[in-house]
Amino acid sequence: MTQPITLRVARTAPRLTLTLGLVITVALLLMPFLALLPATHPLAISTYTLTLVGKILCYAVVAVALDLVWGYAGLLSLGHGLFFALGGYAMGMYLMRQAAGEGLPAFMSFLSWRELPWFWAGTDSFAWALCLSMLVPGLLALLFGFFAFRSKIKGVYFSIMTQALTYAGMLLFFRNETGFGGNNGFTGFTTLLGFSVTATPTRIGLFVATVLLLLLSLAIGFALARSKFGRVLTAVRDAENRLTFCGYDPRGFKLFVWTLSAVLCGLAGALYVPQVGIINPGEMSPANSIEAAIWVALGGRGTLIGPLLGAAIVNGARSFFTVAFPEYWLFFLGLMFILVTLFLPHGVIGLLRRRKK
Repeated sequence: MTQPITLRVARTAPRLTLTLGLVITVALLLMPFLALLPATHPLAISTYTLTLVGKILCYAVVAVALDLVWGYAGLLSLGHGLFFALGGYAMGMYLMRQAAGEGLPAFMSFLSWRELPWFWAGTDSFAWALCLSMLVPGLLALLFGFFAFRSKIKGVYFSIMTQALTYAGMLLFFRNETGFGGNNGFTGFTTLLGFSVTATPTRIGLFVATVLLLLLSLAIGFALARSKFGRVLTAVRDAENRLTFCGYDPRGFKLFVWTLSAVLCGLAGALYVPQVGIINPGEMSPANSIEAAIWVALGGRGTLIGPLLGAAIVNGARSFFTVAFPEYWLFFLGLMFILVTLFLPHGVIGLLRRRKK
């Protein structure tokens, strides 16, 4: 049973690790305020750049959440895009209510609906929408995980089931009668807590909230890694049968980390939607969940910091290549994943291990 390399590096060079982490954290927290500078200032950044980095940070939270279940418990999920989208839809319902005022959301008026569906009740409250972004993904993960782990489904079969789950969710949300905007989803947001969604101060607040969520996700991950619970999780990943013979029931451990991971994804989706300005069933596409697994594999699973780097590298490269060479982006992504698999089996973070040796 191996511990994350990031923990071993932190123990061998605690002062350097702490200093580097603090510098990066302060830089991220100060970065959005550069958008307030005049455009002619050399340090000024555009609102587009702020939104792009904020979106990548939301993806980084998803990568860390996926690493908790794949890197520690050995559960390769190909359905985390569903939890991310559900959190986004919960926040999108609030934003649509704010844009509609006293009336119905625009897509409901277009479909000649006369009243809100029952599950839209209370979505005019930001606090309730935030609770929904955690409760809906968490309860779905809890229910799915309870039956899956009780039936001792694991390995490739678990991955296939999670992929089928997110695909079923995508097909459901594509239907107009479900009350979620069909294939167009939610868009046209105007205000958040009374402030304009497109205003720079609002963007700054959302960016800072995303950074804090990412820090919280990392803190939870490192706390679990240092605890007895984290050691049991790595035992589940490396030798589940031996752990069972030792008197542990791995189902409870897997169910807890699985549900926690879904809640973190839901919160990431809730912060993603107001920054990007749209949410539709395409976010539930199985391809998105597979790409999240690529982030984790590229960065180095079971390291927490590695998936964060993987999400930043892949999405940063996508932003560049989709503009410079849009027709070759998917080929580049496939080539990058193949090269990492062949030459960096432990991901980018594994380079630290090689350098140490």
